[in-house]
Amino acid sequence: MPLLEAEARELAWRLATDAAGVGAFDWDLVSGELHWDARLHRLFGLDEGTFGGSIEAFEESVHPEDRARVAAALDAVVAECGELAIEYRILRPDGSTRWITARGRAVPSEDGLAVRLLGAAYDTTAEQDGEARVARVLESMPTAFFGLDPQWRFTYLNEQGERLLGRSRDELVGAVIWDEFPASTGSDFERYYRLCAESGEPVAFDAYYPAPLDAWFEVRAWPNPDGIAVYFVEVTERHRAQEQVALAARRNALMVELSERLTDTLEMGEAMAAVGSIVVPALGDWCVATLVHDPGHEGRLPALRDVGAWHAVDDRRDLVARFAEIRLDQLADTSFLPAVLAAHQPLITDRATEVLSELFTDEARSIVGQLRPEHAVVIPLWGRDRVVGLLTIFRDTDRGAFGEDEVETLLELAQRAGLALDNTRLFAEQRELAAGLQRSMLTAPPQPDHLEIAVRYEAAAETAQVGGDWHDAFMQAEGATVLVIGDVVGHDTAAAAAMGQVRSMLRGIAVHSGLGPAALLQGVDRALETLQVETTATAVVARIEQTPDELAAGVTRLRWSNAGHPPPALLAPDGTVRLLGAAAEPDLLLGIGPQVERTEHEVVVERDSTVLLFTDGLVERRGEPIDHGLTRLQRELTRLANEDLPLDELCDRLLSRMVPSLREDDVALVAVRLHPQDQPRPADAAPGRVPDAVDPYAPYARGRILRARFAAEPASVPAVRRFVRDALKARGSSLIDDAELCAAELATNAALHSGGTFMELSVRLDADAVTITLADEGDVPPEAVAPRLPYDAGEADDETTTTGRGLGIVAVLAEWGVERTPSGKRVWARLEEGAAERAIRLPDSPAGPVQGSAAPAGDLPEGWGTVRLLGCPVALAMRADEHLDALVRELQLLATDRRNARSRAIVDQLQALLTGSAHARGVGRLTAQAAAADGADMIDVDLVLPTEVVDGLGAIGEAVRAADDLCREERLLTTPTTPQVAGLRSWIAGEIRHQLRDGKAPESWDAWRGRTQLPGD
Repeated sequence: MPLLEAEARELAWRLATDAAGVGAFDWDLVSGELHWDARLHRLFGLDEGTFGGSIEAFEESVHPEDRARVAAALDAVVAECGELAIEYRILRPDGSTRWITARGRAVPSEDGLAVRLLGAAYDTTAEQDGEARVARVLESMPTAFFGLDPQWRFTYLNEQGERLLGRSRDELVGAVIWDEFPASTGSDFERYYRLCAESGEPVAFDAYYPAPLDAWFEVRAWPNPDGIAVYFVEVTERHRAQEQVALAARRNALMVELSERLTDTLEMGEAMAAVGSIVVPALGDWCVATLVHDPGHEGRLPALRDVGAWHAVDDRRDLVARFAEIRLDQLADTSFLPAVLAAHQPLITDRATEVLSELFTDEARSIVGQLRPEHAVVIPLWGRDRVVGLLTIFRDTDRGAFGEDEVETLLELAQRAGLALDNTRLFAEQRELAAGLQRSMLTAPPQPDHLEIAVRYEAAAETAQVGGDWHDAFMQAEGATVLVIGDVVGHDTAAAAAMGQVRSMLRGIAVHSGLGPAALLQGVDRALETLQVETTATAVVARIEQTPDELAAGVTRLRWSNAGHPPPALLAPDGTVRLLGAAAEPDLLLGIGPQVERTEHEVVVERDSTVLLFTDGLVERRGEPIDHGLTRLQRELTRLANEDLPLDELCDRLLSRMVPSLREDDVALVAVRLHPQDQPRPADAAPGRVPDAVDPYAPYARGRILRARFAAEPASVPAVRRFVRDALKARGSSLIDDAELCAAELATNAALHSGGTFMELSVRLDADAVTITLADEGDVPPEAVAPRLPYDAGEADDETTTTGRGLGIVAVLAEWGVERTPSGKRVWARLEEGAAERAIRLPDSPAGPVQGSAAPAGDLPEGWGTVRLLGCPVALAMRADEHLDALVRELQLLATDRRNARSRAIVDQLQALLTGSAHARGVGRLTAQAAAADGADMIDVDLVLPTEVVDGLGAIGEAVRAADDLCREERLLTTPTTPQVAGLRSWIAGEIRHQLRDGKAPESWDAWRGRTQLPGD
């Protein structure tokens, strides 16, 4: 029974293969014999007698054009012991051509090598004929068509597709679409093609492909078992027609938007910004808006100011803004702007990059080269009787030139904008007159260390109105910072005058008395009554204070008193906003009488907080309760907190959001940000500024000053070092090591030579500097503490010479000084960030000719000459100069130790030898730094030198080599001279010798290097 079943299965297999027309083959790779069954013989039109039974006989039947491909496929299967899948053509003996599809598998031996290839083949000619018929249909279609396989390779491209794509099918079939058309990557083409393949659903879309096709296409894609089929037609003209209709609608919308935007503002800058932001990107790629703030008279050119720049591309906006910032300063006298200002017509130019490059210099020309505009138009904005502004619009190459309809649109826009700007200008002139009077009575705030203060005043919109709003910030004599915001009742010149009186009274009382906020307001009440100033005002006075414990905890205390004024706002570091004292009723207004009780409040504030004092004009609106405005203020401050803005920008943004252009009331505000005291003052904060009369050592300045008292004995020196290190470590200063070293030297001098019992140490932490002061009770005169650096040869070796010896290190690292005090002396040292390198420069040479470019030989004093260094390498020269400075600095430090005789000898020799050329070194250094800033690689340097320096060139080389020996012995931290730096010094020394002594012509660095072998070449 099993045998019958096996026979039945074999019979079924044969019937199936007969029905499918499948023939089998067996290729013995060892013997080379190829066996076919009868059906495969029939497929090839052969029989056992006519078929040779070898792979060569098979290849004779393969179509000549397919033989190489078939042979390669067979070789690959055998080599990899893999599977065969191939379709090819054969030539039968009767001359007919048939298509054959073959499948097979290699059989390995025990060692894994292929020894047989078994498989089957069948006729697929009918399928190929069907595909050929489909291809003929596709070729006759007026629609472009191509096919893509699952690997995104072209499988077919019809003739119409070749025409639209500009590529032949021979180029594209088998190639990947993303490689041949890279602009399609990431575009709608890729997105929709992948969607079609992944979803199995047809897609239809319109998309634009840039140059070289530069066309719009309507695309239809269908999925199929072999990938996707794509039909497409060019619809560029249709899109252009649609764009024209849309453009007309956009232009009408532009005019409407312009009118609305200009109506909403009375600020010239905002108005011009509105014009520029509307034009881009609607009519240009980028633009610059210019105000004419002085029309010019009697032959003078108008005064221009660029007020805005816009670019359609985000990452180019900073570049355009920089161009607008500098372009007027770097504009050539041949500029076309005067002609445009005098005419009623726009100026249109092509080849804009070339034209503008001739009109600008320096950085502005460089920016033009980066932006590379191709087309430009300059539109004058005419007011009633003069040009009030200019609008310059640029386009890149791919956008095309300005058309007539576009220029007409710009002219219409300019006409409307010009009249609106003229109205704004007239209003601004009147308002500035009033605001100028108001601002003249207000002063700039101080900038205490780690406090940043910003103030703003905006006049009401009514023309020529002045009011009683004021802001103030100042420091009391003991160092406390006081903030004031106030509002005298009224909006006229009388109110402004009264405001000036109240403000002056408050400032004077505060500075003279040092009173706190509540007592200060009571003093103003008494002064108003005594001086018979009949006015009333609201005000908030706040004082910023800090105890040592609060300093250690990183917090600050704010005390304030409120006389009928809106409450201050506190913006915490976490972005929350609260109104201080809003729940309590404020005290009565100033001017009611001296009997009014004034209350005081206080709150502990974290660092990085911002306190805002403001007048009611910021929050009040006609017909609206003030509580609504206070809620709106909290909301806007919360939103701005999320943007992490600098203080000045926060104030400006808050005003723009809270205050309309047509202001009904004055607005004044004062804001203070408390920066962390353990970090340097932020770079974007205003520079620190404190009145000279304010005592920086006062209790309320303890955020900047740390003090300690030590016994005046050597055992205290380690504690001094720890105190300084801890103080600066909390601050995050880069001066820790140098400051610790200076403090140790000051303490050591005091402990050894003062003869007193105690020494007082203070550390002042400024934004970019540290000042260490040590006071003692000693009777050593200040002149005996002068530092000796380096060791002076021949100095007597006695005990008195040790006084001030350690201060040589202080002199190297810091600016320092010493002064008498009633109880002894005080020595101080100030270290600045990055200043140590400047402090150890070699001294200048004695007075000689003014250094600069080489002077004519006849103009030089006797004993002086010129040297020209041709093609000096900038970077290498700067490295050589820095290396020499590093050597000298270390040698100077070592020379303060009397035991380092070798270091003292080298530094003495170097200083003596280099003194005569110090001027020239300075000129060379400045020349190289300027060249590096300009991006130059090589420069010519002209030097003026005394001829006597030639005699010391050899000795300088010997001294540097001796210093290099110390470096190699690891006695110095500086690395030894590199071969390149040594070569540069040799070339410079040779040029000085040959030109000054021998009168030879200069030889360039490149020429010298061409004939000189350096180690490592």
